[in-house]
This record gives sequence, structure tokens and C-alpha cells, in this order.
Amino acid sequence: MRVSTGRWEAGPTSPWVRGAAAVAAGALPALAFPAPALWWLAHAALVPWILLVRTARTARRAALDGWLGGAGFMLAVHHWLLPSLHVFILVLAALLGLLWAPWGLLVRALLGGAPGAGRCAASLVLVPSGWLMVELVRSWEYLGGPWGLLGASQWQVPPALRLASIGGVWLLSLLVVAANTALAVLVALPRARVPAVVGLLVCALGGTAAWLWAPVPRAAGTVRIGVVQPGEVAGPEARIARGEALTRSLAGRGARLVLWGESSVNRDLARDPAMAVRLAALSREAGADLLVNVDGRHAGQPGIYKSSVLVGPHGATGHRYDKMRLVPFGEYIPLRSVLGWATHVGKAADQNRMRGTRQVLMPVGSAGGLRVGPLVCFESAFPDMSRRLAGDGAQLLVAQSSTSTFQDSWAPAQHASLAALRAAETWRPMAHATLTGVSAVYGPRGEPVGGRLGTERGGAAVYDVPLATGTSPYVRFGDWAVYGAVLALGGYAVVAAARTIRSRRARNR
Repeated sequence: MRVSTGRWEAGPTSPWVRGAAAVAAGALPALAFPAPALWWLAHAALVPWILLVRTARTARRAALDGWLGGAGFMLAVHHWLLPSLHVFILVLAALLGLLWAPWGLLVRALLGGAPGAGRCAASLVLVPSGWLMVELVRSWEYLGGPWGLLGASQWQVPPALRLASIGGVWLLSLLVVAANTALAVLVALPRARVPAVVGLLVCALGGTAAWLWAPVPRAAGTVRIGVVQPGEVAGPEARIARGEALTRSLAGRGARLVLWGESSVNRDLARDPAMAVRLAALSREAGADLLVNVDGRHAGQPGIYKSSVLVGPHGATGHRYDKMRLVPFGEYIPLRSVLGWATHVGKAADQNRMRGTRQVLMPVGSAGGLRVGPLVCFESAFPDMSRRLAGDGAQLLVAQSSTSTFQDSWAPAQHASLAALRAAETWRPMAHATLTGVSAVYGPRGEPVGGRLGTERGGAAVYDVPLATGTSPYVRFGDWAVYGAVLALGGYAVVAAARTIRSRRARNR
């Protein structure tokens, strides 16, 4: 064990023990997400990882601690993919965990040894900024998308949702990591307690100020919608029949739009006119337009698409949205010629789905022209997509999803929670409609509307959804928190480079 003037300077000497500790420390924040939903834990869950990294003897060891911790985090947050990807999930976790290696270097550079108050104060900005860069890079759809962003763990905290309306989930991540960094400084570096306490106060006061003074959306009436969740039904035909029966049960209850989940219809309506006629008749019975989701081949186009299709009393309205961002391995295999073996060890896609090219607004005739912005499946994890729809004039956001493959895992609850964040960011209500749960609806401040349809049963529910007008600061100004983090890291890099040059010149004299 190393001994120095600062507490918590010692770290595990065995590389195997230290590696295991890094993996465990990295996995700890996963408990802040649903289903455990220990949201408060997020504000301290990174402290053991930070304390471990700062004790690294060398920069190489710090990078390794960052990598192993990142792999542990990715594995814990995505553990429910194990039945589908099998051993390949370990490969993915290890590859994505590499993104945290530079973050480990940054933590050691700022907090290693016995840093002064100035360096600790800088760490309260730079460590969260470095974390945000990791989240930004791994949010690229081809690397798996933004599932498990640390700020998303705060989806049920009203002050946090108000902050999300200002700076999106990115601002939440920054503040959560800043709080963790300040706590780590308090624990390990008592001589720097002043900047640490100030940092914690800034985080707390920021949330309080947002709750008290941040702008809020203006109420604009309500719209009644229905959500149909067939539950676990064997086969596409039985699923369609169950969806029809549940939709009929909503007749006479005043719903102006009825939502079905992802892949609720297994054939394109243009290729199967009988199905189109069948759904049009159902629309007339229910007295509402239907937003179904087709998983099939489009007439005159190659490949299979996942498409949101609006059906009215006279048939398909002509409004269709083709899913743009596909789930890696679930809906396509990147570099299939190289990674196609994944289909033999898990439930990876045996055929690549096709991508849509643009987002779509759908005016709902039965709801007085209500403009609906559809998203499909994990597209609800991407804040830029819902932000674009809101900026284009969407009044209601809809995510059609299916997590039936992961029915008994944390995935359904994690997925449903994202709708609360998207609603708060955009000041637009959002409905999350699934085949087997969890289905939920959130108002324009991210507040829950009505009850959820859980994974334990199928059913149908009606929701009086509050509508809103106005443009949220996040929709108006975008990802300013990300740009601020980039500027902070760029300034740090310039200062560090200047110091290195001066040091070399001094040695050469």
C-alpha cells in the first residue's frame, strides 16, 4: 500500500484486485436506473471509481482503471442483452469501455497526488466535461446509441426535469458528475474542502433556481388518446387480433387517437389492401385514427422497414415514418461480412432492416389536426430527434416500442423512463406505447399522466394528455452544455500544452 500526506491515497496493489475493483466501481451507477431506480445513488455512485483512479501509480494504470470501469458500467447497464448477444456482449462492453480510458487519465491528472485548491476547483468542471465527451461519443447510433446516459437516471425528479428543459440530459449528466467529483474531493482531499463544498452548493442551488425560476410551458388544452398493449401473445396474427379487440374496447370512451406498439402489424398495408380495409373499419368502430407500426416490406421497395403508419376511417392517410436509427445487432449487424458470426451465438438480426431518410409530422384528422411526431423503439433515447420534431411543430411525441425479448429484465422500465426526459426537454407530452409493457404517458413537464401498463399483463388505457405551447430553452438553444464542455476541455488542453512547452524549455537551458 502506498502512503502519502493525503487520505485515501493508498490503492490495491494487486493488479487483479485493482482490476476487479474498477469493474465493480464502474458497474455501481447502473443501480440508479430502472428497475432499481435508486436515482439518488447517481450523485455518489462514481465516488469509489474516482477515488480508485486517482491513486493509480502511473498514467497507464489510470487509463486501465478507466477502461475496466467503463466496461463494467456498460455491462451493468446493458446486462439484459446477455440472452440475445451471449458472449458478444463482453466484447462490446470491452470495446465501449475504452472510451473511458482518457477520462481515467484526466481524473488522475487533476486529482492524483496532493492537488491544491485550484486544481481541485478545475476538476469540478473538467472531470464532468470529460465524462460528457464519453457520453457524446458513445451516443453515436453506430456505437449503440445513448442508452444509460447518467443524467437519464434523474427522470423522476421534478427539479432535474426542469433542468433538462434548459440544457437537456447533457446538463443533468454534467451536474451529477460534478456532485460526484466534489464528494470525492471531500473524502480524499480535506485540504481542498472549500472548492468541493462550493461545487456541491452550486449543483444544489442550480437545481433549486431552475425549479423556482426556469420558464415553463403554457397549457393548451388536452387530447384524449388510447394506448393498446396486447401483452405476450404467440404469433403476429394473434397479436393483431388482440390489438383489434382491445381497440374496440375503447369505443365510446372519447379517444381521438389510438396508439399501437412497434411491429404491431407484420405486413405493409399497400401490399395487403385487405389489412388496410380491416384497420380502416377498426378506426371507424373506435371513432379515432390509429397509429400502427408495420414491420414488413414496402410495395415497390427492397428490404424490410419498421414504419409508423397512420390509419383513418377511410384507410391509410398517406403519412408514414420509416425508422431512421436502427439498433446495432438487433436490427442490423455492422460490417456483417466480418461480424456476421454474431447470429450464431445469439439472437442478432438475421437480415438488416432498411433505414428511413427523414422525420415526419402526422396531422391526426380525428383529433382536429393534432400534429404527432412519431419515433420508433430506441429512437426515444436520442434527444436530438425529439428536439427536431418539437422544433418542427409537433404537439405530441409518440414512441412505438417493443421490448418483449427482454420482458423480465430492467429494459422495459428503462425504456419507458426515457419518455419523461424527452417530454421535459421539449415541453411536449410524450406517449410510450409498447406491445408487452411498459407503456406510459408523460406531460409537457415530464410528469406522469395516468397509470402505466406494466409487463405483467396486456390491456388498453385512455389518457387525457395535457398539451402545451411555447419553446423550451433546450429546443431553442440546443446542446449548449456539450459545447461548454468542449470549450472547457479545449482550454485545459491549451494550458497543459503551454506548461509542457515551458517545462521543456526550462530543462534545455
